[in-house]
Amino acid sequence: MAFVGLGVSGGIGAYKAVEVARLLQKRGHRVQAVMTRTARRFVGPVTFEAITRERVITSQFAPGMNADIEHIALASTLDLLLVAPATANVIGKFANGIADDFLSALYLATRAPVLMAPAMNTNMWDHPAVVSNMATLTARGVRFVDPGDGYLACGWVGKGRLAEPEMIAEAADRILRPQTALSGKRILVTAGPTFEDLDPVRFLGNRSSGRMGFAIAEEATRRGAIVTLVAGPTPVDPPQVAEIVRIRSARELHAEVMARANAATKVDAIIMAAAVADYSPAAGAMDSKIEKGGPLTITLERTPDILAELGAHRKGNRPALVGFAAQTGDPVPAAGRKLAAKQVDLIVANDVSEPGAGFDTDTNIVTLVDARGHERLPLMSKRDVAAVILDRLETVLQAEATPASASSPAS
Repeated sequence: MAFVGLGVSGGIGAYKAVEVARLLQKRGHRVQAVMTRTARRFVGPVTFEAITRERVITSQFAPGMNADIEHIALASTLDLLLVAPATANVIGKFANGIADDFLSALYLATRAPVLMAPAMNTNMWDHPAVVSNMATLTARGVRFVDPGDGYLACGWVGKGRLAEPEMIAEAADRILRPQTALSGKRILVTAGPTFEDLDPVRFLGNRSSGRMGFAIAEEATRRGAIVTLVAGPTPVDPPQVAEIVRIRSARELHAEVMARANAATKVDAIIMAAAVADYSPAAGAMDSKIEKGGPLTITLERTPDILAELGAHRKGNRPALVGFAAQTGDPVPAAGRKLAAKQVDLIVANDVSEPGAGFDTDTNIVTLVDARGHERLPLMSKRDVAAVILDRLETVLQAEATPASASSPAS
């Protein structure tokens, strides 16, 4: 559990900071709020005290024999100083070393990482003074969660509204999470279905929602990986990752995956969780709607086998490859054949006919198949399944990074 100092400055977005505090606690962190004088005009300290179960600091002149050095004591125990919302005024104070209240004094005294979530009028956001102050802070190592676009409290429409609490909490969590074997690794994850168009109205598709792939992408990001998510058509909201690429067809997915697999900046692992169509119309999609009539014959052709192509062309054991096998009935025999034929490190197999293990559910029942054998997992949330899969991937990457022990010299 980390200790987060939540600085709340005077902006209408201060009400969102209450939700930020709750989300950080939900992630297991201890939170103590530090409110500026103007912040208390928007939200009362008692609200934060009720959420955090911690005394809210509102003044550097609070009564008590240690009140005058409290910012030093707090500064030495923080794991992160998060300011949300961060007004232009607070950004200016931090950049120029002005310490005229508890929050600005705390910034100068702490050596913990600092994360700021700015919120202000669009013109203020674009003003050279604010741009310069942010550049100064960035050079010092301060990190930012950029504001969003939309309606502002002043009635304007543009950039400047405080980022959503989930984005802020996730950015804070990324800073706080411990280093793992995936930290800094480039991971490509595919998710969701592919749609093979028949005409402007109809398509061949499947029931995949993308939830399993999204859970993997989210967990990999949580572990510090740089994640590219290539997602097929799905109404499910994707997680916050480094890059999201939207595709529709199997051929589009093939093009995006191979381009990144062959790029100069090599990916360290590829997790093919997408449910890729095996066949598509040989003649492509019709330009106009197919009208009703007699029996209809459509010739289908095989789509590219992306996982097999990746396995055949990788150099050594990189990138590490994880494939999925959705079956009806015992999935292990098919997964074993797939593991060998496609030269991959791990196959995640499941019987989609089992209750709780099919498409568009929040749970899954999978069997992990690798060169050592197979392990069936019980019914779990897809988030928990993602964690187990990535534990296995970490083991694969660590094994590749460990040089083989040298043979002992002959005596």
